Amino acid sequence: MELRALAMEVARVAQDAGRHALTDQLNPHDLSSPKRQDEETRFTSGVDDRLVRFIRNRLTYLDPFDGFWHQRPDVCHPGQRFWCVGNLDGAINYVRNMAEWAVTVSLFEFNEQNSAQPILGVVHAPALGVTYMAARGQGAVREQRTTIGVKRAKIMPSITPSLDGSVVSFGVSYLPEEAGRALRVVASLAGRPADIKRVGPAALDLCRVADGTYDAYFEPHLHKWDVPAISAGTVVVWEAQGHLSQWDGSQIHWRRENNIVATNGLIDTDLQQYLV
Repeated sequence: MELRALAMEVARVAQDAGRHALTDQLNPHDLSSPKRQDEETRFTSGVDDRLVRFIRNRLTYLDPFDGFWHQRPDVCHPGQRFWCVGNLDGAINYVRNMAEWAVTVSLFEFNEQNSAQPILGVVHAPALGVTYMAARGQGAVREQRTTIGVKRAKIMPSITPSLDGSVVSFGVSYLPEEAGRALRVVASLAGRPADIKRVGPAALDLCRVADGTYDAYFEPHLHKWDVPAISAGTVVVWEAQGHLSQWDGSQIHWRRENNIVATNGLIDTDLQQYLV
């Protein structure tokens, strides 16, 4: 199946899964914070497990490719493709009945240099009624549910030329030593952007750079369990013609921790000096 058509089908799968998760969110549930298991934030209600099983099962009917990212072999070869399905992105938001959480799916391909790169990404926010989808070489699309039906349009970043007067978003870890780094950057930026947002989750923050809502987003110390959300949002940013890298300007590495920064491509140099 051609990648653009595949992205549309994956979006439908994410939307179906999102409806189930949204129903669970709207039902009475425990408002305590999610507990951590195996270094990952997981829900006490089991929503994550049901969601991931549902999506993985549906994807195997679309195209099983070479399996799933978390089960890939130690040695892979150029051309191999693996689905990457994440837990709900925005655990605290979900548990606390906020709307900003997302279902994410990406597709990784090993290129000729045998480097794995995401080539398809879907980020669906059920409570917001919005889905972002992108595939390599096909551009990025935002699909919104409105009172008069579904609105679908290609997206692009903002044209804000400077950090001054911009709108910037950031992410912050729950670990004190990691959080301190992000907050120091925020403090040093104060007075330049018109506003600095902290809403999350990471996948939606990336997509909001892609569609021009934010001019930039940054977050240090993103871990291996963030790969599904970041990879899905990354394809949306790339295909919208935004810019994404690590804080030092190097490429994202999908097998280790990353310090992420995404921008409209115009304020990179201006922002870079603060990312230390």
